[in-house]
Amino acid sequence: MIEAATGLSDNIKDHANPAMHTAEHILNQTMVRMFGCPRSMNTHIERKKSKCDYLLSEDPGAAKMAEVEQIVNDVIDRHLPVTVHFMTKEEAAAIVDMNKLPENVGDTLRIIRVGDYDACACVGAHVENTSTIGHFKLLNCDYTPGRLRVRFKLVE
Repeated sequence: MIEAATGLSDNIKDHANPAMHTAEHILNQTMVRMFGCPRSMNTHIERKKSKCDYLLSEDPGAAKMAEVEQIVNDVIDRHLPVTVHFMTKEEAAAIVDMNKLPENVGDTLRIIRVGDYDACACVGAHVENTSTIGHFKLLNCDYTPGRLRVRFKLVE
């Protein structure tokens, strides 16, 4: 495993807002841990507000989603480093979900680690430390059979 010293290369897509994108990583891992679901199946990241869709067999309800919000903020408040690592697909398969990767992905993957909390193959821009994210705020959630849509923003 090689840790990148410089951050992003010129061909890496900027996902509108590094803080919001990093918060999405933390939200994804929280959902995986709490509900055993895959990472978001559909994500839209913007500066003002963002949304993620999760495959869930039942509505988690307001109390569980308030717990999700609290856990995400607890992780942010740990001031975790966000680091970039490059590794082979074989090495990455031991620590990240490979299901969403395109078939034509190269032999080397860019893995983003949020401290000891999350690791994910990703090409987006991220903060260097969760201390710069701000506060995670769930705006609303709506459930239709099989899908939970989560809308959120970051506040100071």
